[in-house]
Amino acid sequence: MKAKRTAKSLVIAHRGASGYRPEHTLASYTLAIEQGADFVEPDLVATKDHRLICRHENALAVLNPDGSLNTQDTSTDVYRRVDFAPRLATKTIDGREVRGWFSEDFTLAEIKTLRAVERIPALRPANTQYNGQFEIPTFEDVIALVQTQSSRTRRAIGIYPETKHPSYFHSEGRGIDGSVIGINLGAALIDVLRATGFTDRERIFIQSFEVENLRELQQILLPRAGLTLPLIQLIEGSAAPYDQVLAGNVLDYAAMIKLSGLQEIARYARGIGVFKHLVISRTADDALAEPSPLVRDAHASGLLVHGWTFRAENHFLPTELRHGRDSASHGDLKAEVRAFVAAGLDGVFCDHPDLAVAAIASLGEG
Repeated sequence: MKAKRTAKSLVIAHRGASGYRPEHTLASYTLAIEQGADFVEPDLVATKDHRLICRHENALAVLNPDGSLNTQDTSTDVYRRVDFAPRLATKTIDGREVRGWFSEDFTLAEIKTLRAVERIPALRPANTQYNGQFEIPTFEDVIALVQTQSSRTRRAIGIYPETKHPSYFHSEGRGIDGSVIGINLGAALIDVLRATGFTDRERIFIQSFEVENLRELQQILLPRAGLTLPLIQLIEGSAAPYDQVLAGNVLDYAAMIKLSGLQEIARYARGIGVFKHLVISRTADDALAEPSPLVRDAHASGLLVHGWTFRAENHFLPTELRHGRDSASHGDLKAEVRAFVAAGLDGVFCDHPDLAVAAIASLGEG
């Protein structure tokens, strides 16, 4: 059965309008809504007291092997806090060793004393002017913002949360004191949705790179809560879902995008969120190639297809859409979005929502 296409391709504000403000801040989400995004996307990690906060990773700041600051994986100013210096730790997250400061070693009250910083300053130097201005929001903070802005704009703005490292948080990860973290991110997410009354299935997608937590949501947690919310299986360009690695299963992302894999995903999810190169790959000279059969096969399996991540900087664009040679300069993101929507995408995750909104409007899709 072919999936029913949405009225227009959705614009999903990736970590908010993260091309213009530090990611996962209320300022970033607010700007995304002002720019016309259909959904805002918070990544969810847990604190020591099991509260859900919005960060791309549970690593709040990361150090390089030589002890210098990793400026591509640091999203808060915790590294500047002398009082939190003893929280520096080395942990293994999804098989990768990381040295830094981690959300699960801080209470929410402590997290609220931190401030956001631009995570990729080399590519987004203008965003560094906002360093230190914005606090770290909870999932409840984002829901409250979306409810307020929906009333103000009279638009039904949606939320597209991702559970980050669910196996790690549930049973693999340990706090700085050595204790197992032990939080079910899916159950915690559902509890917040119910407590805030944000349960409209037309305004929520729940996403994860892992598989079994989505199956648990579909088979147990959502029915127990009396909810039917759409789930999205995220798919990387390579490797395998980490819960499958832990279980010793052979299932990897390459198998998941085969027709049989897509049909299996359709048993528990409404759609897939895929690395965009799986939809349109790059040629040897880094230009856009021809579309793959992925969207066709996914639609034939009854799945929606949302692609990630669309960004305006030359660094992320195909050769023919770059403007100049500076990797931080903006190229023709609108043209890239149009190409992917023409290939059948039902939604785009974008750091620059205004450009995606304009690109889709230019195609006459809404």
